[in-house]
Amino acid sequence: MATKTISITEEAYNRLANLKRENESFSIVINRIAGKKENLDDFIGIWSKNTADKVEKNIKKIRAIRDKENKKRINRLRGTFK
Repeated sequence: MATKTISITEEAYNRLANLKRENESFSIVINRIAGKKENLDDFIGIWSKNTADKVEKNIKKIRAIRDKENKKRINRLRGTFK
């Protein structure tokens, strides 16, 4: 793999270093933040079990509200087109 040397400000270096995860190279950090396509597996374990459970619960709640509203719209439209 070819390498390139770049010059960045100390501020930029510090910002990159703060984004760097354990055992992650600066190249990986740059690819990650520059929009390189992520693999879904990269997100496994990013949330605690408790946080994931809360998010799942909220998603289900939002879907239930959306489904209820959609049913109302469908019934209203059925009445309109009879």
